[in-house]
Amino acid sequence: MPQVGTDLAGAAVTAALYAYLGLAALAANLPFMVERVLFVLRPASGRKAFGWRLLEFLLLYIVMGLLGRWLESRFGPVHVQKWPFYATTLALFAVAAFPGFVIRYLWRRPGQ
Repeated sequence: MPQVGTDLAGAAVTAALYAYLGLAALAANLPFMVERVLFVLRPASGRKAFGWRLLEFLLLYIVMGLLGRWLESRFGPVHVQKWPFYATTLALFAVAAFPGFVIRYLWRRPGQ
């Protein structure tokens, strides 16, 4: 016989997971959408260099990883991860950033 309340707990975990994935996709694209350095300072040249975008990308990857670890601790025991996990999640974060990269660097606007 199923326990009372397990469906609600499962729905909360599912909702948190989908919210986290959506936030991660947004975070991966933010460095390519925002022209401010570290989302605060205006660059002196008017355009943010690719190095700043890469640094922001890596910082947001770390922030999302810490948020994911915190969420995991809220729903159960935290599993120990080794380097293949982080390599894979970094690659998935880069794939999620591809639309922002394409719009910023590869998309041809009319008149350019």
